[in-house]
Amino acid sequence: RDEGAATSSRTHLVAEFKAALERKVVDLAELRRLACQGVPDDPAVRPVVWKQLLLGYLPMDHALWAYELEKKRSQYSAFKDELLVNPSEVTRRMEMTISKRKEHNSEGTGFLPRAEIVQDEHPLSLGKTSVWNQHFQESETVEQIDRDVKRTHPEMQFFNGGSSDALSNQESLKRILTIFAKLNPGIRYVQGMNEVLAPLYYVFKNDPDQSNSASAESDAFFCFVEVLSGFRDNFCKQLDNSVVGIRSTISKLSQLLKRHDEELWRHLEV
Repeated sequence: RDEGAATSSRTHLVAEFKAALERKVVDLAELRRLACQGVPDDPAVRPVVWKQLLLGYLPMDHALWAYELEKKRSQYSAFKDELLVNPSEVTRRMEMTISKRKEHNSEGTGFLPRAEIVQDEHPLSLGKTSVWNQHFQESETVEQIDRDVKRTHPEMQFFNGGSSDALSNQESLKRILTIFAKLNPGIRYVQGMNEVLAPLYYVFKNDPDQSNSASAESDAFFCFVEVLSGFRDNFCKQLDNSVVGIRSTISKLSQLLKRHDEELWRHLEV
């Protein structure tokens, strides 16, 4: 009987959430009231509630959703094209340069003069615009991200298990964290960010709406950025000992715990 009542209550709550989300203009106060009862683990509800209520990714006006999603997803695609440097890009750029100069010198010998080789495309170049130099500088961060992503929720086949889907999901996490690190050079990547990102990506990827599921990577990226914006100072090593750093945050948490549960606080302090 209790189980049946719980199922009925959950079904009713899901219906209330769906009704709230289908309004022309979503009432944020109503959504918050419903969320206080717990956001249902429903693949058609939780992704939208997280994007809207918790992270402000979706506007309140339902009519603007498609426009805003397209804009953000296009922006993320541009980030990938610009920031995910691959050594093969060097070869492509060199071939384009050589081709253009051959066309320019078509009336000459047909050989590319030695002096015209672009130094920034040389693997040993230290130039700031060198694709190779950028690649080598970032390799350490990328390797750390790769190690952490492979350890993300090892008990879940969604992230691990060797299937093509699991490997694809890992690659998405890697791209998100790499792009974030490049856009935030003051923080870059800090161990543990993968654990913050994983639930977002998991929920968005399991959205029954195929277009949303296919864009889980871009949506998770922007929501991840929004989540970290609230406590990004905790990830900045230079601020560890400041009033906004991780040490101060832990101290405040300890004081709060002592005030409300001194027995547990004493146990943890031992």
